[in-house]
Amino acid sequence: MQTEPAFLDDIRQTNLSYLMLAQRLIRADRSQALFRLGLSEESADMIATLSPAQVMRVSNCKQLLCSMRVDDNLVWTLLTNHGKTSSDNVTRLHANILMAGRHEEASTARTSSTIGTISSD
Repeated sequence: MQTEPAFLDDIRQTNLSYLMLAQRLIRADRSQALFRLGLSEESADMIATLSPAQVMRVSNCKQLLCSMRVDDNLVWTLLTNHGKTSSDNVTRLHANILMAGRHEEASTARTSSTIGTISSD
C-alpha cells in the first residue's frame, strides 16, 4: 500500500484554513472579502453557504483551492524589498495599488465574459 506524500495533507490543511477564513471574511464584510480574496460574487455566495460538513469535504481535495495573486515581477520586487529602502511606506503602497488594479481588471473581465455569455443565450 502506497502512502500519500506529506504535502497532500498540507494542501488539505491549507484548503480548510482558506475556506474558514473566506467564510469569516464574507460574513463580516462581503466587499472587502471579494477584494482581498479575489473572489467573484458567485464564488462568495457558494463559499458563504457551505455547511461545516461541506467545508470539510471540499477541503479534502488534492488541489489548492486558492491561488497566488501576485504573478507580476514588479509586485514581487516591491514586496521583497520591504525594509531595504528609505521609502518603505511608499513601496508597500505602490505594491498595494498594483495588486488592487489587477483585482479590478480581473473583476471587469469576469463581468464582461458573464454579460457576453448571457447576451449570446
